[in-house]
Amino acid sequence: MILKQKQIHYILLAAIIALAFFVRIYNIDSVPSGIYPDEANNGTNALDAQKEGVYPWFYPDNNGREGLFINFIALLFKFFGVSIFTFKLPAIIMGSLTVLGVYLLSRELFISRPQLALIAAYLTAVSYWAVNFSRICFRANMMVPILAFLFYFLFKAVRTNKLVYFAVAGAICGLGFHTYIAYRLTPVLIIVLFLLFVIQQGFLPFLKKYWRGMILFILFALLAFAPMGYTYYTHPEYLSSRTGDVSVFAVDDVPLTETLLHTTTLSLLKYNIAGDNNWRHNFPPYPLLEPSVGVMFLGGILTSCGLFFLYLFRRYHTNIRNRTFVVHGFLLAWFVGFLAPEFLTTEGLPHALRSIGTIPVVFIFAAFFITVLLERAHKHSRILFVTTSCITVTLLIYSGFFDMIKYHIFWATRVEQAHAFNKNLTDMGYFINALPQNDTPIYVVAGHMELLPVTMLTTNRPNIRYIYEEDIKKIDLTQPFIIFLPSEKDAMIDHIMTQSDIMIEKITYPLDSSFIMITSINQQIL
Repeated sequence: MILKQKQIHYILLAAIIALAFFVRIYNIDSVPSGIYPDEANNGTNALDAQKEGVYPWFYPDNNGREGLFINFIALLFKFFGVSIFTFKLPAIIMGSLTVLGVYLLSRELFISRPQLALIAAYLTAVSYWAVNFSRICFRANMMVPILAFLFYFLFKAVRTNKLVYFAVAGAICGLGFHTYIAYRLTPVLIIVLFLLFVIQQGFLPFLKKYWRGMILFILFALLAFAPMGYTYYTHPEYLSSRTGDVSVFAVDDVPLTETLLHTTTLSLLKYNIAGDNNWRHNFPPYPLLEPSVGVMFLGGILTSCGLFFLYLFRRYHTNIRNRTFVVHGFLLAWFVGFLAPEFLTTEGLPHALRSIGTIPVVFIFAAFFITVLLERAHKHSRILFVTTSCITVTLLIYSGFFDMIKYHIFWATRVEQAHAFNKNLTDMGYFINALPQNDTPIYVVAGHMELLPVTMLTTNRPNIRYIYEEDIKKIDLTQPFIIFLPSEKDAMIDHIMTQSDIMIEKITYPLDSSFIMITSINQQIL
């Protein structure tokens, strides 16, 4: 039986999504090597929510975080128990949904180019940048597929003028405010898209055709946003965050234009020249994109700019109302808009996490340029088309292998990666869980954020207490005890030694991971 072209297309799509899920879930218990305290904060909040049966819309600690992603973790903890797998699963699911969302959005934007959607989905599936964050329990992961699905349904609503799509797009739009602070830029992007459609079709014709859909969109968006809106109304302080401290507008000794030029340059260079230097976000100093994909991205964004201005010119000089103008204007606005959370700040640039909202559009640009090259080759000659196609397929396969080997073999085995994720805290948690259970109290003494990974991993351990460093004097050292320290703390060790006979042992693990275990001299542990 000969498969039809449409069947092959959907088989390839299924394979790409399966590949995306596999590279995100493979070896998830060990890579990254630890649980970063910011991640663990989401986990401990989820544990508290699950135990108390209260799921807030907003969690105010750690600079404030929207609650949807954390509550998703809590739901998984409730039904499947606490483990690294259930903890990371929401990020894995969101990363895989991003691949589907990029496919659907690309297919809707470029209806006559179905192969573009497959290429964009594949690039998203195997990108080091996308895969890395899909394996870290950050709530920003939820924003990316929300954006992709929102604009997929919104463009489909405008194309078909079906009210159901306007309603779905509105509900997704409102839901997005429950994900990540950078999502607050989305209304601006929607306004830009509205203006693009108005320029293309005219204000009154557009309004006359779509006013019902627009009202429905706004209504469903407000309904989905309402719980968060009420939370902000009753707690206006939640609207503020640490962004004010790192904003370019907070820099007094350098002109704003000079600061913006510097931050924007760093933000743009990370894709092709010098990437994020944070080992949690990237493999420094390499750029975010594999070199061939980076070239295609540059080609795509430059071609998109050219087409946007070309059709804008034609719209006003020859009255050609081409949808291409809207598509490319929207993609460019998306890229600039969701790069803003990065270049409008001064801390830690380049910053791959703050610009995570650009993931879909970056790979759509790359896929667009690849498709344009193939189309040009096809028009020129069959030989050139076959040659270009073979080279393209080879480069796509190579880029996937390159990024996955880079992540799962080279980055995963680096000491810097282990340190960036506080591997010693995760190892400590596993070690404590493996200890025989008895009545001996176990104390974990560390700073607030350091305690969080250990707390999450040892939540079911009896007789364990989590103590801040300044509270160590509250421990009853006249009774048997086991004390764990993330690192050697001479002052604390000296205090314990003056109160009790102790045995000090440094527990070591691969990738330069270690912690200190102190036991009373007569305490049998193993």
